[in-house]
Amino acid sequence: MDFCLTEEQRLFRETVYRYACNRIAPMCEEADLRGEFDRDIWSALASLGILGLPFPEELGGSGADIVTCCLAGEALGHAGVDGGSLLAWGAHTYLCGHNILSFGTEEQKRKYIPRLATGEWIGCMGLTEPGSGSDAASLRTTAVKTSSGYVLNGTKTFITNAPVSDVFVIFANADPAKKHEGITAFIVEKGTPGLSTGRPFHKMGCRCSATSEVILEDCEVPEENVLGGVGSGWLIALAGVEWDRCTLLSPLLGCAMFNLDACAR
Repeated sequence: MDFCLTEEQRLFRETVYRYACNRIAPMCEEADLRGEFDRDIWSALASLGILGLPFPEELGGSGADIVTCCLAGEALGHAGVDGGSLLAWGAHTYLCGHNILSFGTEEQKRKYIPRLATGEWIGCMGLTEPGSGSDAASLRTTAVKTSSGYVLNGTKTFITNAPVSDVFVIFANADPAKKHEGITAFIVEKGTPGLSTGRPFHKMGCRCSATSEVILEDCEVPEENVLGGVGSGWLIALAGVEWDRCTLLSPLLGCAMFNLDACAR
């Protein structure tokens, strides 16, 4: 079995690396010192097509496979792009966008994916709670059925991109008696009554990643915004985290390469 990169993959990595060295990395130190999400860095990632890499071309993406996505992350980290901006990319593209791409209806994909691919809209995933992390079965946010949809109540915390997001993939339990089999995912848009975010957390690292609580207080979500069907939230959460955790390793490898280069110089 041949594990070597193709010539196309090598050229792609080099293109991303050179662009990031010249266009993105010079903005990162100042943005990190400010400790704020940087729209100029976000726009630069979008202009290179990074935000829509795994999305199909007909929805504004590049149709890239996971190896190509990892090469992009490695190249960006190697070029010196800060960890916060890379964390924001991962939450946007993989935890939000890829979940909608994988489990959404055709209408949902056509509505959200093109805007996420261009960076016009920013996305996040609301899974972690004050009393539960990756253990999604322990989440306490509830979803109560109404005649037109669901009413969500609960609090999420440590949500990457929450303060700047336009699209939230929120996990809540529509049938607590079923435990993890009752967990359901919902697409909630910014401005929906009952949805709010807390003040961005002050962090020692990844400072360009805006992170906060997400508060749901009698937040009404229409039926058409259920993602993947009622009770599918557990599988959606696992799938999203799998993509994110796999691809998130690559920028860290790239950052190690950046540090080795700096030490060698």
